[in-house]
Amino acid sequence: MGGDPELEKEAWISATLLEWGSCGKICYVDGVPAGFVLYAPPLYVPRSVAFPTSPVSADAVLLMTAHIIPEFSGGGLGRMLIQGVAKDLTRRGVRAIEAFGDLKWEQPGCVLPADYLLAVGFKTIRPHLRFPRLRLELKTAVSWREDVEVALERLLGSMTPERVLRPV
Repeated sequence: MGGDPELEKEAWISATLLEWGSCGKICYVDGVPAGFVLYAPPLYVPRSVAFPTSPVSADAVLLMTAHIIPEFSGGGLGRMLIQGVAKDLTRRGVRAIEAFGDLKWEQPGCVLPADYLLAVGFKTIRPHLRFPRLRLELKTAVSWREDVEVALERLLGSMTPERVLRPV
């Protein structure tokens, strides 16, 4: 297309923000940007259909890319970014995050290393020799809270002593 990639990405982010909402996160260390992640529904990422393991599932948002600046890598920032995305999407009612991994990843680019995605909890749902599609299930905060409340009720209910009635 011959356009300026930076301007095109800025325009994409602006349009996605206006139409869908937040589509990325940046992490800072001592006020210095240390990494970022971009994500959006597959509808907003038309080139995703070019991957041999596409399409992304209808109930998922696509994790497009992420990067941690080398001097900040190895400290868990990448995992924190993914957790931040999961928290944001859970609040929006999204059921899962999917990503195309790269099994032969050698240097930073758009596609993330499959090993990294597996390490942060993604599971392979569509294998491929180079670009498997991976998925991270998001359990909604509401259903998690309900499960905990039911479990606590059962636990506390089983420990509540029965009332002893005294004759009048």
